[in-house]
Amino acid sequence: MSEYVFPKPGVTLSAESCPQLRGGDAPSPGGAACTAPQAESAFVAVAVDTSAPHSGAPRARSIEPRILAAWREWLAALATDAEAAIAAAHVYGELEPESRDAWLEALAEDGPKLAVPMVAIYAPLLSVESDPARRTRIEQAMGEDAFRGTRRVVRALRGIAADAARIVALVTPLYLSFVQVLSCRFHPDHGFVWVRHDPILRELEAPVDGALVEDVLLEATPLKPVVEELAHAILAQRRRGDELPSSLCMFADLFDAHLDAD
Repeated sequence: MSEYVFPKPGVTLSAESCPQLRGGDAPSPGGAACTAPQAESAFVAVAVDTSAPHSGAPRARSIEPRILAAWREWLAALATDAEAAIAAAHVYGELEPESRDAWLEALAEDGPKLAVPMVAIYAPLLSVESDPARRTRIEQAMGEDAFRGTRRVVRALRGIAADAARIVALVTPLYLSFVQVLSCRFHPDHGFVWVRHDPILRELEAPVDGALVEDVLLEATPLKPVVEELAHAILAQRRRGDELPSSLCMFADLFDAHLDAD
């Protein structure tokens, strides 16, 4: 989760201070199958030669069965555990190019042995990979049907506070049962108070109609008017000379047409 709070009076949103953002009575995420440090240790042990972890050395011929089993169990958890998927994206994003290649080599060997869709083990890596060649390799490994059946329709929730500020959540399907969520508080004519981006959540943990955020009721709302208000807030932020949160760039395609019109 990335969080952005502007340097002016406002409220910082966090999972601890605002559990309602996850959908009122919806359960909080369970413990991760593997933390980021554990994922990195498993990767180094299984995917690359531990004597030269950044050399892109070929996979060791003999790996302790217990370590290999833990690695594969963690990979399988990526299909259902959002925290594990986030850990995978984080660890992979911190690796050197040679080690990323080694990770992909390990997935090519172990992926077909898992009873999970290939999109589950590759999509978190794609979310942080910028190299065209590796992106192509990941997309080919996921297969043409990776995102088939996913309704890529953004769901909007909005509430209006007593001071006329808007609190908005945009929920976008990713793959399998995962979504990403952009949440923010803003004034259309003044800009943003805070912005939060959850890159991967289970759909059941995303905000729902009737959720309360800072004592403001969120209701399902058509997307167009919400995007129009967000576009005005972006323009107001720019006119003030304040920076925009980088997480808004993830949704730039929603705002571009409205910004061009204005």
